[in-house]
Amino acid sequence: MGKLLNMNFPTAALFLSIIWNQSFLCCAFTSQGRLPTPRKISSSQLYIIGPMIRKMREEQARKNMPMASEQEREGEAPGLRVGSGAWRWPPVWPYSDTDFIPKEDIIEPKAAPVTGILAGNLPKPDEIEEEKKETLDVLKYWGEEKAGIKTEIDPDAVKKLKEHYAFYLRDGMSVLELGAAEDSYLPDGLKLSRHVGVGADKSLMGQNSALTESFVVNLNDVIEEQGVNSDELRALGADTFDAILMANTIDFLTSPREVFRSAWALLKPGGIMIVPFTNKEAYSSKFERAQTKMWRDMNDDQHMWICGSFFQFSASDGWEKLKGFDISPEGAKKEEGIMSALSAKKGMNMYVVQATKASVDEVVDPNDPEKSFRSKMWLLPTLEERDKQLLAPRLARVYKTMSDEKLTEAILKNVENLPKIYESLIKMDQFAFTFGMQAQLATDLITDPSFNGKDEQILALKMGLGLRKPSTEFWEPIGQKTASMSPEDKVNLLAHIVPRFGSNDPSQEAALNEFVAGLDPTFGVIRSKCPNMTESDVQLIGTEILAAEILQPGRSTKKEYATWLCSLTEHELTEMVAKRKSYKEKAVSDMKAMQEERKAEAARIEEQRQKMIAQQKKAREERSMVFNPETGRMEEIKKK
Repeated sequence: MGKLLNMNFPTAALFLSIIWNQSFLCCAFTSQGRLPTPRKISSSQLYIIGPMIRKMREEQARKNMPMASEQEREGEAPGLRVGSGAWRWPPVWPYSDTDFIPKEDIIEPKAAPVTGILAGNLPKPDEIEEEKKETLDVLKYWGEEKAGIKTEIDPDAVKKLKEHYAFYLRDGMSVLELGAAEDSYLPDGLKLSRHVGVGADKSLMGQNSALTESFVVNLNDVIEEQGVNSDELRALGADTFDAILMANTIDFLTSPREVFRSAWALLKPGGIMIVPFTNKEAYSSKFERAQTKMWRDMNDDQHMWICGSFFQFSASDGWEKLKGFDISPEGAKKEEGIMSALSAKKGMNMYVVQATKASVDEVVDPNDPEKSFRSKMWLLPTLEERDKQLLAPRLARVYKTMSDEKLTEAILKNVENLPKIYESLIKMDQFAFTFGMQAQLATDLITDPSFNGKDEQILALKMGLGLRKPSTEFWEPIGQKTASMSPEDKVNLLAHIVPRFGSNDPSQEAALNEFVAGLDPTFGVIRSKCPNMTESDVQLIGTEILAAEILQPGRSTKKEYATWLCSLTEHELTEMVAKRKSYKEKAVSDMKAMQEERKAEAARIEEQRQKMIAQQKKAREERSMVFNPETGRMEEIKKK
C-alpha cells in the first residue's frame, strides 16, 4: 500500500482504469461463459481514488465556467461562455500549412537515402522526389460519393440551435447560408425575405424548403488572402445580407480566413455571422475523410477558440461583439478523457461562435484617426495583425500633423498600396530589419503624395532593400557612399528616394542622377567644415539636405545648391544634425505617449465596466421586489 500512496497522477489514473474494468477482464475465457467473481475494492483504495475523481471533476467544472460577465450574458442568448473581452490572440496567424488539410492529404517529406547520408553525400531538397497523393475532390466527394447523405443532428441539439437562431434572426431578414444542406434549423414560423443557400450537394439543398434560391460552390476553392473564388458568390454583391449562417461546415474548410473574408464582404454593416458546430465525433463516421487535421486533433474548447481566431485573422476589428456559446442540451457529455469514460451522459454537444460586421470609416475621424486607419486595413492581404497594429498609430500621428486636405486624401488612397510594400518588407524579416522599421518605412512611403505603388517604385524599393541586384548607376553607389549611416536613417533615406521613381518626368529623372552625383561633393564640404563630426552624421545630414534641395525638381539648381552649401558654417551644420536627431527623439516620445494614452483609456474603460458589474450585482443582491411574469405584478422576494 505504501507504493500505491506514492503513485503519480498518470499511474493513479491507470490504476483507476484497471480497477474499473477488473470485473470485465477475460470474460471470454471463463468456463461455460460464466463471469468471474468481481474483486471488491477495499476502503483504503476508495480513500485514494475518491479524492482523485473529485479533484478531476472540480478541474472540469472550473474549465467549463463561462468567461463572460453578468452584464454581457443579460443581453445575449442563453449559453454565453466567452464574452467579447475574453479572447486573446497572438500577433500573427498561428497555424501551420497542414492544420487545415485532411490527414489523408498530408504529404510527409521524403527522407534522403540513408546510404547517401552515410557516404556524406547529402542531396539538395529539390533532388528528393516528393510523394504524390490524390487529394480530396471536394465537389465530387459531396456531390457524388456522399450525395444525399444527411448530417442528422440529434433532436435536442437541433432544438437548442433553433432557440439560439430565434434570439438573433427576425422576419424580413435576408440570409445567406454557407454549407447549406437539407435543413437550415430555422425557428418555426420565421419568415425571411430571402434565404440563399450555398453548398456542395445540390440534391440536399433541393430538399431544403427554407431556401429561396441555391447554387453549388466549392468553399475550399479560394484566391489566397482575398476570398472564395466564385463568380456566383461575388455576384450576390457587397453589403447584401442581414445574417450569414454556417452550421457544421467549419470542420471542412481548408482556407477558413478566405471564407470569413468573403462572408464579411457579403454582410451588411451591423449584420451578424453565426457559426454553429457540434462535437468532433458527431458525424465523423460519415464525413471524417473531409474533416481537417485541426478538427480531428483538437478538442471542443480548442475548436471554439480556433473558430474565434478565424473571425480575428480574417478582418480583425472589422468583426465586433465576438462571442462564444455552449448551447449543448442538458444531457450532453461535457467531460473529456478519463472523465468522459466515467460520465453516463450522452448526446450531441452544440457550440456557436458569432460576431457582427463593423463599418469602415469612409473619412478619417479627427478625434480617433488611429481607429479610422485600422478600419481601412481590416481586409488588406499580406499584412499580419502585428503590422497593422504598428502602422495605425504611425499613420494617425502623421495625419494629426497635416493641414492640407489633399495630402490627407492621398494618404487614405495610398493605404491600399500597403500590401505591395509589404510583399517586399516581409522578406526582410530574416535580416536586422525590425517590424517597427518596416512599419515606419511603409508609413513614410504612403504619406508621400508622390508615391502611388507603381511598378517602378516597387522595383526601386526592392533594389534599395537589397532584394534585387542594385543598379550600378544609382543604388550601388548610394549603398557604398552611405555605408556609415544607421539602419533607421537609411530607412528614412529610402522613403525620400523611392517615391521619385516612375514619374515619367524628365526633370525628375535628371534630379535622381544629380542626387547620386552630388553625394561626394556634399560630404566633402561638410567634412571640411566640421572636422570633428562623425562619418555617420556627415552622411546623415548630407543626404538630408541633398534630398531636400536636389531630389525634388524646382527647389534649387546645382549652382544655387552649391553656393548655399558652401555658405553654411560649422555651427549651422551641427545645429542641423541636432535638430534632425531631435525629430527622431520626439517621434519616439510621441509614439510612447500615444501608446500610454491608449493603455490608460483602456484601463479607464475596464474600471468603469467593473464598477458597473459590481453595482448590478449589489442591486440584484439588495433588491426586495421582482417582476412576476405569471401575475404581471411586482412581488416581494421571499428571503430564504
